[in-house]
Amino acid sequence: MPSPRINRRGNEEKNRKGKLSEKSMSFHGQSSGSSSSSSELLRRPRTVPNLLAGVRTSAGDSTAMNFRPRKLTKMLVNVTIQRSVGPVQVLISLESTVDDLIAAALRQYSKEGRRPVISSGDAADYDLHYSQFSLESLDRKEKLTALGSRNFFMCPKNVGATTSSLSCGIQADTSNKIPLPWLKFMDFLL
Repeated sequence: MPSPRINRRGNEEKNRKGKLSEKSMSFHGQSSGSSSSSSELLRRPRTVPNLLAGVRTSAGDSTAMNFRPRKLTKMLVNVTIQRSVGPVQVLISLESTVDDLIAAALRQYSKEGRRPVISSGDAADYDLHYSQFSLESLDRKEKLTALGSRNFFMCPKNVGATTSSLSCGIQADTSNKIPLPWLKFMDFLL
């Protein structure tokens, strides 16, 4: 007499085989009941190669023939302010000057509530540089389109209490000219 376990295993194998075939058919988008109706539902829409062909202008001409790219009116500029964590992003028009960018960056910095708090909100108290390693400040009357960059560094003209009224470049020049007598001694040892 066969044991009940063997009968159960036989029934389970038959059920598994039947379920697997149904699962595999449903995986491929077909069910056991209706295969033609479900395949129609899975069709993808056709793509349109020329999207502007069907669009008409007010004059009735196709825009594909008269399509003109729009001119840029504004640009996004990153300005890193000295001792701040990250750059301030400023959206400014192309006709703006360096002075306008400094003022806009200061407004955006204070609007975002960044730290450290700026001591002076006047644009005349700051210089704009290409990077923190650039010693020359940019001309305030120069247009942004002529600069060729969208990333800048801004530092205050008055740096520290000991060097009041020195710009970043002048401060770097004066710090290099400090005579250190012990350096001469070091050269002698080498």
